[in-house]
Amino acid sequence: MASSPKDSSNNQNSLSQLLNEVNYIIKKERPECRVLSIQSHVVHGYVGNKCAVFPLQLFGFEVDSINSVHFSNHTQYEKGARGQRLNATDLGEIFEGLCDNKLEREYSHILTGYCGEPTFLQKVAGIVKHCRQYKPDLLYVCDPVLGDNGNYYVPKELCTIYKKEILPLANIITPNAFELSELSGGLPVKTEEECLKAIKKLHLNFPNLNSIICTSLLVNSEGKDFLACFASERIFSDKNQSNSLHFYRFEMSYIDSIFTGTGDLFSALFLAWWEETEGNLCDTLKATISSMQAVLRRTAEYSKLKEEKTISKRELRLLDSRMDLLQPPNINQIIFKEIE
Repeated sequence: MASSPKDSSNNQNSLSQLLNEVNYIIKKERPECRVLSIQSHVVHGYVGNKCAVFPLQLFGFEVDSINSVHFSNHTQYEKGARGQRLNATDLGEIFEGLCDNKLEREYSHILTGYCGEPTFLQKVAGIVKHCRQYKPDLLYVCDPVLGDNGNYYVPKELCTIYKKEILPLANIITPNAFELSELSGGLPVKTEEECLKAIKKLHLNFPNLNSIICTSLLVNSEGKDFLACFASERIFSDKNQSNSLHFYRFEMSYIDSIFTGTGDLFSALFLAWWEETEGNLCDTLKATISSMQAVLRRTAEYSKLKEEKTISKRELRLLDSRMDLLQPPNINQIIFKEIE
């Protein structure tokens, strides 16, 4: 049935508004923003840099990526994965090539994720220090990848290196509950109270950290499971010439499925929205969580539709969700509150 002129006019207005909103972000120039992203890479699927580079580019960031590993696919596949791992020497050679051409002087942001080898991670610390010689205000967002659900999937030695060499350099970290527990010295992180205690301990140990984001903690309230994201920020008061810590809780639906690459996508979206909101933590997290929920729902729905229930059918539907990355849906429905 053909649309009436009135319906057609409304559709055009709606489309025009949509295009204007999308164009605003896509056309936004960020001449001072260049990200160095150091994390894993896979040929097939979406984890590590495969999750991080596209969203950042979508938001107008120039992104240079160094792959800590180059695998055929992520390691949760039935027959594992094949590929190569970079060691500290490999990383050093690549970075020296950037330095030879003075390209490392352009980085305004560094984003790191999976670094599976101790000396490789130590080399990352040196890279951050070097880049800050040219950009003292460089923002370092660190996803301290150690493991999940009580298990390490990197050598435990990396936890010590994170605490001694990486966290003192980071501005923002995005650990999951297991990683937060390990970095805080083994404090349990199973409730809101325990999570905040661990976050406070890290702020005490690392006064350089502006924000700590515990990306997901399964909470049960009134017999209903939901995921909560807990966040902190250090706010400086000109009046008192002192810092104060503020804490927030964000609630999101629990989607009963198994996903990979969620932490990598979260940290990249966080960085993008942090710049877009000019450092407004709550707005950044509302947008990030809203987009994440949309991607996960679409992935879960896609997986259910497929007769063949394989891991490949649960790869994040990132390209299908590109509009949800630019325009987070239902952003005003994200429940959050400041915790006293």
